[in-house]
Amino acid sequence: MLKRRKGFAILIALSLLICITAAQTLDFIPVNLLGSKRAEAAPTEEVAEEREKLELPAPVVYGIATDSLEIVEGEIARGEVLSQLLAQYNIDAPTVHNLAQKAKDIFNVRKIAAGRNYMILHQRDSAQTAQYFIYEPNQVEYVIFDLRDSLAVTLEKRKIEVIERTITGEINSSLYVSMVEAGGSPQLVNSFADIFAWRLDLNRLQPGDNFKLIYEEKVVNGQTIGFGELKSAVFEHEGEEIYAIGFDEGNGINYYDQKGQSLKRAFLKEPLEYTRISSRFSKRRFHPVQKRYKAHLGTDYAAPRGTPIRTVGDGVVVAAHYTRGNGYFVKVRHNDTYTTQYLHMSKFAKGVRKGARVKMGQTIGYVGSTGLATGPHLCYRFWKNGRQVDALSVKLPAAKPINKKHLDAFDELKEETMQRMQAIDIKNVKQELLASGKTKEPNDA
Repeated sequence: MLKRRKGFAILIALSLLICITAAQTLDFIPVNLLGSKRAEAAPTEEVAEEREKLELPAPVVYGIATDSLEIVEGEIARGEVLSQLLAQYNIDAPTVHNLAQKAKDIFNVRKIAAGRNYMILHQRDSAQTAQYFIYEPNQVEYVIFDLRDSLAVTLEKRKIEVIERTITGEINSSLYVSMVEAGGSPQLVNSFADIFAWRLDLNRLQPGDNFKLIYEEKVVNGQTIGFGELKSAVFEHEGEEIYAIGFDEGNGINYYDQKGQSLKRAFLKEPLEYTRISSRFSKRRFHPVQKRYKAHLGTDYAAPRGTPIRTVGDGVVVAAHYTRGNGYFVKVRHNDTYTTQYLHMSKFAKGVRKGARVKMGQTIGYVGSTGLATGPHLCYRFWKNGRQVDALSVKLPAAKPINKKHLDAFDELKEETMQRMQAIDIKNVKQELLASGKTKEPNDA
């Protein structure tokens, strides 16, 4: 009888132990497996993260579902070619050749460049055979190479969002530095300099001068990829405000002051984008190579080798060759009155030869140091009525003012633009820049 009682007690104890162990185990089972929520047993952080991973769907990249594919992202290495890259993912040379032939009219595979992004989508098996290769030649376009049985190539473009921006700043050193510090770009500085070049000497701006700009910014996937048109600007120089109001009369945007007068002339003022003058027109200058005083009937612009040189106006190329003194040079006849010449080039631009027609702003060559030159620069020469003159002081005909039939539309835009510009407080902007550390007071070290 005693043995029976002991055995029964042991059986009860074992049953209680199993129940307690089972209850403890249940605390570690994810809620969704239990079928009901236990208020006292919240899932651990690791379990929650694992559950979240399990619930996330496979991403769709470049419009392609990746449920059964592995994603590999990379950057084209220097000297790497398509066949070499795809060989690592079980794509043989004949297939790559056929793919290149299909791509011929869409994208030349030889233009795949080092540093550009790519993505490979391959099968999830030991062979890892690539199904897609996607290449981004720039920030807007991407090329999808479908490597499956059919082999197909498509060129796609991302949507470009154009956003209107406003920046303002004060001149502390140079226009270039001040505008970049204010949030502008070199491209924006060049556009601004071209517009105001005939009204202002941009090499002689004063500290305290200020600017305000309204311009377009191009954005793709939240990233700025460039700038559109400069819509309007105002520059305050020695207390005087000069407006540049962008207005299109049907032939593209031009810029006019408050009176509707064009800010531009029939020619660009300078043959290089905003740069530094290293030597001016002179009847007596010491020649750095010939070591003697002689006339320097041109304007020298210091610039890095390879900087694009642009023709200052429409015209016909009357000379494009090499001489011992001038090096490679181009001479352009604009009309019966004006002719310009561009010396010491490293090379001519494509298609520039005697008899070729050129447009204002067109690249005709690149800065070099050929001929009698001590370093890379451009010597720019200007003729008026067959006589060489100082390009910086010659008075050129202005472009046409606003046509009378467009005056009402222009006046409406002018009032709107001036109100917007006057609402921008340069002092508040400067305080914000100082607070953010993007600029310094003039006396700061």
